[in-house]
Amino acid sequence: MLRNLATSTTSPFLKFMSAPLAKRMKSTKIIGTHSGTFHCDEALAVFMLRQTDEFKDADVVRTRDGAKLEPLDIVVDVGGVYSPEKHRYDHHQRGFSEVFGHGGFDKIKLSSAGLVYKHFGKHIIAKRLGVDESDPNVELLWFQLYSELIESVDAIDNGVNITSSGSPNYAIRTDLSSRIKRVNPNWNEPADDATYDARFEIASKITGEEFLSQLDYFTQAWLPARSIVASAIASRLEVDPSGAIVKFPQSAPWKDHLFSIEPTLPAAPSQILYVLYPEGDAPGSKWRIQCVPQNPDSFENRKSLPEAWRGVRDEKLSEVAGIKGCTFCHASGFIGGADSYEGVFEMAKKALEA
Repeated sequence: MLRNLATSTTSPFLKFMSAPLAKRMKSTKIIGTHSGTFHCDEALAVFMLRQTDEFKDADVVRTRDGAKLEPLDIVVDVGGVYSPEKHRYDHHQRGFSEVFGHGGFDKIKLSSAGLVYKHFGKHIIAKRLGVDESDPNVELLWFQLYSELIESVDAIDNGVNITSSGSPNYAIRTDLSSRIKRVNPNWNEPADDATYDARFEIASKITGEEFLSQLDYFTQAWLPARSIVASAIASRLEVDPSGAIVKFPQSAPWKDHLFSIEPTLPAAPSQILYVLYPEGDAPGSKWRIQCVPQNPDSFENRKSLPEAWRGVRDEKLSEVAGIKGCTFCHASGFIGGADSYEGVFEMAKKALEA
């Protein structure tokens, strides 16, 4: 439920505040945030708070009036104060410099979403998984979800460019922050406080669906892949003494895990350059060879497949590569395939020598 404060002395808020203390203590918690145009960060912050035990089913008050914010249980994205002890989570005040500060995430100042996630994220994740916050997977997921979702919300709300210099090569308008921006009433659409409040609830629901969708993916698909990747990396010298080739028994999300596990490994003759995996689970499935990128989000590879193979397919590729059963090599040289494991292994060996 969202409470509109732009009403008279009969408003639910004022009735709540005039009630006896004992009754108020038993009442629903109230989250405060600012009125008017809303943004992704506070919409997501409110959703996350409602996933906690303390603020489950909380009402929301949207106002910029400090006197009305002061008695509320928690306030996000307004008020000019960051004080976890007082449940105040604003980031707009002069001198604010809080960053996530864990897992190497120390470059982007937090928005209200990042602040709430920093202090409540582990509780939310543990509750979703049905485990204690001390479970090591909770911290792993806490880092991953910050990296994949929350950090971008923080950056966009704080005006941090996606490129360090120059203009972006293309625009992205399907990100969560852009989607939430479009939920606001249009400039030429009549809208009062009640309209903005109703749209805010829609926005909070949208951010919540994205948050839970990503958390469920990382829990149910990404996390189980970690042991597969770790085992394959540990046994890579059995695949090839160079240490440059990793063989996975099945296709699985591997990039994030490889880059987080790799720094912990003892020295090997070569950096990991290629991963091999079957296209499907059926016996006799074709296999793929994929290049390891410079970083998990990069389109640049540590070592691409040979130039002469790129954009060539089937028999022609087998002839050019001198390997039987080749099926394709992408035009950019980041991935290729063959009919069998032996085929992609030979492709990896020849690519190492190229």
